[in-house]
Parts: sequence; C-alpha cells; structure tokens
Amino acid sequence: MEQRTDNEGIVIGIDGGGTHTRVMAADLNGNVLSYVEKGASSIYKDVHAKENVRSAIEEALRLAGSEVSDVFALVAGIAGYDSEADKEWVLPLTEVEGLDCPKRHVNDAVVAHAGALLTEPGIVVIAGTGSIIYAVNEDGRAIRNYDLHHYAATAARTIAYETVYEILAGNIESQDQALVRETLQFWGAASIRELSALALQGFVPDERERNRRFAQLAPIITRAAMQHSPLAQKVCDRAIHQIEVGVELLGAYFNASEVSVAFIGSVVDSRYYRQQLRRGRQKAGNNKAYWYIEPALSPVAGAVLLAWKALKLPIASDMLVQLSRHP
Repeated sequence: MEQRTDNEGIVIGIDGGGTHTRVMAADLNGNVLSYVEKGASSIYKDVHAKENVRSAIEEALRLAGSEVSDVFALVAGIAGYDSEADKEWVLPLTEVEGLDCPKRHVNDAVVAHAGALLTEPGIVVIAGTGSIIYAVNEDGRAIRNYDLHHYAATAARTIAYETVYEILAGNIESQDQALVRETLQFWGAASIRELSALALQGFVPDERERNRRFAQLAPIITRAAMQHSPLAQKVCDRAIHQIEVGVELLGAYFNASEVSVAFIGSVVDSRYYRQQLRRGRQKAGNNKAYWYIEPALSPVAGAVLLAWKALKLPIASDMLVQLSRHP
C-alpha cells in the first residue's frame, strides 16, 4: 500500500467471521471513530454476506462522520478465505461505491493474530464458529495447521455434532442425564428415539441453517463439561487434545525455545477450555515451552493495526491503548 500522511484520513479494519462482521474506523492518530457489528461475512455461513459487509462499512463511515474519500487503507480478515479461488467472492465484499483506497484481504486468522500478539511472533488458536491454528514465526513466515493437512475439530458445531452422535449411539452415563435432557429440549424432541428420527431427516434441511443450529448447542456442552458430565468432558477433551497437537506442530517451526500462544473464540473462551488449557501459565510441550496469554487486542482492532502498519505509521503505545478500549 502507498504511504499517506494526511492526518485527516482514516483507516477501516474488518473482522469478518462466520457469525458476525465487525468493522472499526480509526483515524491516523489512533482514535477509534466508530464500531459496527452486522451478520456473517462468509458466504458459506450466510447468503447475505456481501450485504452484511458493505452495509457495515457504510454505517461505520456514517458514524465516524467520514466519506469514502477519507479512507486511506482497508484491511479485511474474512473467514473462509483460504485460496486464490476464494477471491471471486471475497473481493466484492468490500466493493462500496467510491471506496477506492488500497485494500488488503486476508483470512480472519491473520487479523486475529495481529491483534492478539500485536504482530509479534507466536501462535493464535481460533475456536468458535470455525477452527484454525495460525502461526507467524521469527522469520515472518505464516503457517496454518491446514498447511500440514491438520484440522482441530473444535468449532462450536463440531463438538455439538459429536455430542449428539454419542447420545444417539447410547454412549451416556447417569451423570450425563442433565446434558441429554437439555439436548433433547434444544431439538424439541421428547426422547432419544425422537431425536434419532430427526437425525434421519437431517435435523434441518438447509446445510447453513443446520450448522448454525448445531453451533448454538455448543455452550450447553461446554457448560455440562464444567458440571462433570463424562460425555461432555470426553468430547471437549478430544477437541482440546487436537488443539494441543496443532500447537505442537506449528511450534516446531519457531527458533525460540518458548512460544506465545493466544486463544480466541466462543468455544476456547469457555470456562472448561480455559481450565484445561491452563491459560496464563507456562506449559512444557514436546517441541517447545508455551506461554499461554490473553489476546492484547480484538481481531477487528488487529485489522486496524495492520492498516496503520501498511501506511507505515509509527505505532505509539497510546494508539494501542485506545484500540483496546473499543466496545
């Protein structure tokens, strides 16, 4: 991106997830001017993704009291942007009339990493609507667990599917009864037999809606794990182990003996996951020692930070403080 120095300009950061689109406008002095939330940015989650992102940008500009011509740089992290072929649907997301500034589109893990680790080397684990483990090592090399054909099946919908399958398979104990009752109630089924019949019908005909519904079940499962449900703990522990394997895989690509790891997302932010991952403490692994830290900034603030860096602005500590205070 071309460097600009006019202090009247602004930048736009976008965290486009599978559930929400978050847009932030900030000026070149570090002041957050507006913050907007809309529906999903990924076409795999919402057929209205393009409208969601464009309307969020327009509303952020309006609330900031700015015009499209005031925008010097835009950075958008978009869930599901995994290959060159995805540009076909990703680039049109930010095509707002008159918004001709330099734009950078990346996977949403990139802006999450930038915010969580302030663009410093380390690993970010994202487990919410989606699941990805993303690292940037000391040489600036970006590596995803996907690059090694590894997937940590810990997205909200994934642990929900696994739990329902275990219930249907009869793998339940007396301490799981509360979880079973809540799951049946969630699906409007009077018995496991009724749930089995619903499963045979595909639960919900539309795939997007089915995945969305399963994702809504996840908080019930992570809460049940905290309440000592053996089934919920088994499902969550399997997912947590896959996270730990993914972190070790990427940790091997760092030169340092200790690697910072941050966690982002509704699943990994649950009490049970936090407890099991021992966040905020050092943990010795097979390849490295890992320091589990809280994210410094949100992903959308990370997008703003990357936009400032693209303009080669000096990032002062007070600018980071102001970013951290946004809604």
